[in-house]
Amino acid sequence: MHPNVERVVGAARAAGLQISVERFPEGTRTAEDAARAVGCEVAQIVKSLVFVADDRPVLALVSGANRLDPARLARVLAATVARRADGDEARRATGFAIGGVPPFGHATPLPVVVDRDLLAHRRVWAAAGLPDAVFGIGPDELVRVSAGRIADIAAAAPG
Repeated sequence: MHPNVERVVGAARAAGLQISVERFPEGTRTAEDAARAVGCEVAQIVKSLVFVADDRPVLALVSGANRLDPARLARVLAATVARRADGDEARRATGFAIGGVPPFGHATPLPVVVDRDLLAHRRVWAAAGLPDAVFGIGPDELVRVSAGRIADIAAAAPG
């Protein structure tokens, strides 16, 4: 097992959760790629997005069907501004590269905000430390193990 995947599986185990990681050689880097590989709806894919809110890294877990609204994220965190982290910032904060950032098991503890829309599904799929590795999890367990705070952070639909 790749060391990144081992870290994610170990973090889940430490939280009392057994996960089964699946690898897809075609890659699961985007929500669309992951949904196609797994055979689920795009909305069931968890996008783990690293942002910087007032100079501190945070993790937003967003439904694959949604776009994150940085202003909403900033309000939830009582921050002035939130911006997407660059690749180096994401790796420093989580220990993982963009495209494989898991919802837990990071290098340092991060505040986590969970898109409320993920709760509409019985099972969601999240990255397991690599761009081709994912695992399924119930949304309630995702919130518990990530120590996430549920909020409305998706951008409003146009129109």
